[in-house]
Amino acid sequence: MKFLLSITVGLAMALTSFASLAAGDIQAGRAAAATCMGCHGASGMRNAYPAFRIPKLGGQQAEYLMLALKAYQNAERVHPTMKAQAGALSGTEITNIAAYLSGLEATAASERGDGDAKAGEAKAQACATCHGAGGGKPITPQYPILAGQYPDFLAHALTGYKSGARNNAIMKGFASALSDSDIQDLAAYFSSQPSTLSTPTNW
Repeated sequence: MKFLLSITVGLAMALTSFASLAAGDIQAGRAAAATCMGCHGASGMRNAYPAFRIPKLGGQQAEYLMLALKAYQNAERVHPTMKAQAGALSGTEITNIAAYLSGLEATAASERGDGDAKAGEAKAQACATCHGAGGGKPITPQYPILAGQYPDFLAHALTGYKSGARNNAIMKGFASALSDSDIQDLAAYFSSQPSTLSTPTNW
């Protein structure tokens, strides 16, 4: 119940505060994304510290990608490399990169991670309010697809929202109620779901 209350209140706030974002130039986005591919274009590449696999961006929602890059620019997300990369991008480049990456859909291999996916399925009922059943069909383009993402990255992201390293009121309210075990179980569940997320290795 606490999960559902937190996420429902946050959802109402978000839907009234976000504006529609314009579509970008896919070809320009492909060129602008070249510097991103050193990390995001290598399947399974790991961040050194803390250790987690760098997320799959192919097929992710364009508006979410735009908001994520702006969050790194504004220090709402803390990561030195992403801060430097995002900080060098103009608003037009961000829009174009998001348009390019969002169109790169491919069937992704799923995995379970270290948590209990069955337990995670039960705990994920609150997440479905925003991210859809199984995390594959978010109710708004500002929210990310979770299905098929690397479980260690999902756990890292949830831990960041819980600690405040990622500054988002909706997710902070949700993640603050999660134990470490809950986080691992949720990550195991969502990573095991069918997905079109992929690593753009053929860019």
